[in-house]
Amino acid sequence: MNKDQARQRIANLSEEINRHNYLYYNSDKPVISDFEFDKLLEELISLEKSFPDLQSPDSPSQRVGGEITKQFKTVRHRYPMMSLGNTYSEEELRDFDERIRKLIDGDQVEYACELKFDGVAIGIRYLNGRLTQAVTRGDGVQGDDVTANVKTISSIPLKLLGKDYPADFEMRGEIFLHHKAFEKINAERAELGEPPFANPRNCASGTLKLQDSGEVAKRKLDCYLYGIYGDNIHFTSHYEALKKAKEWGFKISNHIARCKGLDSVFTFINEWEKGREELSFDIDGVVIKVNSYSQQQELGYTAKSPRWAIAYKYKAASASTRLNAVTYQVGRTGAITPVANLEPVLLAGTVVKRASVHNADQIEKLDLHEGDTVYVEKGGEIIPKITGVDLKKRQKGSRPVAFIDRCPECNSKLIRKDGEAQHYCPNENGCPPQIKGRMEHFTSRKAMNLEGLGSETIDLFFEAGLIRNIADLYDLRKEQIISLDRMGSKSADNILAGLENSKSVPFERVLFAIGIRYVGDTVAKKLAYHFKSMESLEKATLEELTEAPEVGEKIAGSVLAFFSESGNREVVNRLKEKGLSFRVDESRMKPAGSSLKGLTIVVTGTLEKFKRDEIKEVIESNGGKASGSVSSKTSFVVAGSDPGSNKIDKAKEAGVKIINEQEFISLLGK
Repeated sequence: MNKDQARQRIANLSEEINRHNYLYYNSDKPVISDFEFDKLLEELISLEKSFPDLQSPDSPSQRVGGEITKQFKTVRHRYPMMSLGNTYSEEELRDFDERIRKLIDGDQVEYACELKFDGVAIGIRYLNGRLTQAVTRGDGVQGDDVTANVKTISSIPLKLLGKDYPADFEMRGEIFLHHKAFEKINAERAELGEPPFANPRNCASGTLKLQDSGEVAKRKLDCYLYGIYGDNIHFTSHYEALKKAKEWGFKISNHIARCKGLDSVFTFINEWEKGREELSFDIDGVVIKVNSYSQQQELGYTAKSPRWAIAYKYKAASASTRLNAVTYQVGRTGAITPVANLEPVLLAGTVVKRASVHNADQIEKLDLHEGDTVYVEKGGEIIPKITGVDLKKRQKGSRPVAFIDRCPECNSKLIRKDGEAQHYCPNENGCPPQIKGRMEHFTSRKAMNLEGLGSETIDLFFEAGLIRNIADLYDLRKEQIISLDRMGSKSADNILAGLENSKSVPFERVLFAIGIRYVGDTVAKKLAYHFKSMESLEKATLEELTEAPEVGEKIAGSVLAFFSESGNREVVNRLKEKGLSFRVDESRMKPAGSSLKGLTIVVTGTLEKFKRDEIKEVIESNGGKASGSVSSKTSFVVAGSDPGSNKIDKAKEAGVKIINEQEFISLLGK
């Protein structure tokens, strides 16, 4: 293919991919399978790799991210991003309506009612139909340029459809996370011993400020757009403008209504107060706007907000119940988490028995007493939270809840570092939950993947005194294992064989497995590839550590703290002596190819040419993602002999293509 042919094919592919992207994310009406879509994207990426000067900034290939932004530039908004006035009461909303009618001389008023998305406000500028800049709200006058990260959000068009859009305008909207994506992110953070995000809004906000746009792409942010701003916007109403914006490729919510009179507005509000539980994302109310642009212009603005719009906010689902006790959990990093144990109460359709109180400051702020009647809310939190106390029901003589000063597991004196809200147990090498937690992390699937060494088995070995740190696992003998309850000869052989095979696990996964705080699997890979060996990493200074991609002072400080402990250095040295990989295999640092770029692949059954770990590495080294479960996002399933019936059934239900091992090898081109 010559350059002119490549240019035409790239243009055709880009147009086709953009159309399918719009149908999938914005219209929810896909006409091709994920596999077929991924093959189109793969062809585009391959052509752009062969003809790099033909790649445009708005190419669909840019969705995968990869750009690193060390500092986010501050940008002044062309049109200030004002806040909305809020109300929680019907009476105040009637007052708003009355003010509107007085200001426009009693003319007929039509309102546009929309859901109030609980996310992060964004302003996105388009020049000649192409996304050129995305800026956060900031203080309303200026915000941060997060263009590289916003480009990874599939529901935001990089290039508009049609021809009748303004030459220069801005779309305003809200970036958010669906509940499933949020739960997945928090599950991964829990495995790292990191505190979970409190709610999807905080998580979306933090994600937008990640330095690596490739990591942003993995978080699966979404966005609804709800406002057009520009000097040459020729529409008569807000509703009309949004309808046209949808034709240009923007994701506009279907949950919008034109309401003549407050009765219709209240109907919309009441319907969604009940219906919000069925949504896959969080809303915290309804936005009511005067629909007519000419009336909006006549009404104007106050210093802080438009006079023609108001947000009616829902009260969070709440209930009251008795606080039975506050107990304390110890994580693998030593973080102490207080949990309120409650008298079971029905809240937003589920029975609640526990609630978060976060830390000592929160207990003090709430002034919790033993046996208090407490108010519990469910508003986007991981588990419900206590928001207050019914003082009228407080029992005389009840004692305040005092945060513990010693570890509930090992009785060590707790510490609290400057600037941190949580207390920690410092007894890393003697506190049972911390020791066992680190071992469970070490043996987990994403780390050393040691089958047969789950939490129950680790607990059994620990209680028997066989293991006290991760290096002890490699000293286990068969006679020790079979002497324990529920451990037979075959189980012992499998465990020992797994430990022996783990010595071939690559350095980056070993680094992740040893459990340095804040070092997840992605950071571990970047550290490993940057320093090449454990020896170099151990000797690195703070400045040298922060030179590694995606490593700031927080992570660098944690790495330094880890290696400053003689006990940790001893464990690492013992693992070296046992033969674990502590140096990068240079051949692994370069991708084998890009034939699987952008594809999500599930493997099931026994393969002839690959072991399970090997095929995962092949998928990732060729640009793909190896997933353990089938979903609508799965590109295809590779099925070996004796495949899991559950995965096969799910693939058939979702219309996901199933291929055999030979077909997979053909895709690799080798």
